[in-house]
Amino acid sequence: MSGSLKKEAGKEGAAQVSVRILEKEFLIACPHEERAALLDAAELLNRRMRDIRETGKVIGYDRIAVMAALNLANDLLRVETTDRKTDEQIIQRIKALRERIDGAVERSKQLEL
Repeated sequence: MSGSLKKEAGKEGAAQVSVRILEKEFLIACPHEERAALLDAAELLNRRMRDIRETGKVIGYDRIAVMAALNLANDLLRVETTDRKTDEQIIQRIKALRERIDGAVERSKQLEL
């Protein structure tokens, strides 16, 4: 794993986490409960940046970082769009089910008369 916990220090509830991304080490402060998520994010970023670097099409740490950030942002937007579409489908399905239930209840009331 390229992102690893180096030491804990600082404020109570905060950790200093050392992560390695493309052979560069970064010390980042974060709450203890977010440490695992930070390490996972650093590992994902490192993997994406390595993939970009290995293509040989992008040269320079900054450019590789920007390309990785754009790719990750694009992935996030795609997931958010999919989630939004799924939410809309669920809402439409609930409305349709509610209409069917209301219709069934109304027919049941008419039969009772």
